[in-house]
Amino acid sequence: MYSLELTKPDGRRLTLYAREPVDPDIVAPSPFAEPLNAHPHLRWHPLRGEWVTYAAYRQGRTFLPPPEYNPLGITTDPAHPTEVPAGNWDVAVFDNRFPSLGPIGEPPSLIVPSAPAVGHCEVVVFTKDAKASLAALPLAHIELLMEVWADRTAVMARRGDIAYVLPFENRGAEVGVTLHHPHGQIYAYPLVPPVPSRMQQEAQRYYEAKGRGVLQDLITAERKASVRMLYEGEHAVAFVPVCARYPYEVWVAPAEPVESFIHLTPDQRSDLARALKTVLLKYEGLWQRPFPYLMAWYQGPTDGKIHPESHLHAEFYPPYRTRDRLKYLAGTEIAAGFFAMDALPEEKARELQQVEVAVE
Repeated sequence: MYSLELTKPDGRRLTLYAREPVDPDIVAPSPFAEPLNAHPHLRWHPLRGEWVTYAAYRQGRTFLPPPEYNPLGITTDPAHPTEVPAGNWDVAVFDNRFPSLGPIGEPPSLIVPSAPAVGHCEVVVFTKDAKASLAALPLAHIELLMEVWADRTAVMARRGDIAYVLPFENRGAEVGVTLHHPHGQIYAYPLVPPVPSRMQQEAQRYYEAKGRGVLQDLITAERKASVRMLYEGEHAVAFVPVCARYPYEVWVAPAEPVESFIHLTPDQRSDLARALKTVLLKYEGLWQRPFPYLMAWYQGPTDGKIHPESHLHAEFYPPYRTRDRLKYLAGTEIAAGFFAMDALPEEKARELQQVEVAVE
């Protein structure tokens, strides 16, 4: 993997990644000439015992741009620059112009504790091809993307003020996407956020009691049951989990515990890319149309410690429960956090298992 680091006219960073050396004469464009000069902050939620981030300036972020202008497409007219340049790159990563975490400022004085929103938010442009999708990318390109996720995790970890790095992708208007060029985001948090924190606590408790990882044992059990498996390779698996909270929820993971993208071996990364693409193609083939989802990758904290209890994996949360019906979170789910499923994971696994795909 090759990379080239650049600085945009408004001061933001842009890193270009490729499988071949990147032209060093590439210049970083930006639709914005001046820095944003805005600072998010955190406020403490005393009833939930967690932080909430506030970035009111995000109301002005790019929303449904005109069809002739793609902010994530390559710049073709210098008079109307986009976020990325033309050139021989494959994946681009740049600082989010409207971050929820980032530039540190003085937090306001309130009736609850407040703090600077330390952290970092990045946009990851998966490909220059605006008409592509993650599912349509070649396996070698998906492997490169995983190397990019590893590199960004390492870069954030070296800062010293980052506790957790979360790569994710929102796909489809049904989950609120307004820019449809294939892309994802990376959030780097100053603490382990509530959801991965709870997962980390359970993983630590299980590891201390069993000497093994909880996801490691779940994968072993899922492979043995062989009812919900969608992909089973030498180094990676994909399956509808027995405890799925969404009808078409799927998990993708290395077969053996790997703490983060940084720790993947080439063989593991290759098979993990194949497992990921298999799931994406099954989603696309299920109803023969683009399939919306939230894909989140969970990995170990970036606190400099060894985390044998952690197990890198992706969780997919698709918004549909049937071909033409969305799953809306109900009162029990939003208010109580107690999920209620009206479809069995085994039924949805069978639907996805029946979708034949060719992974190349």
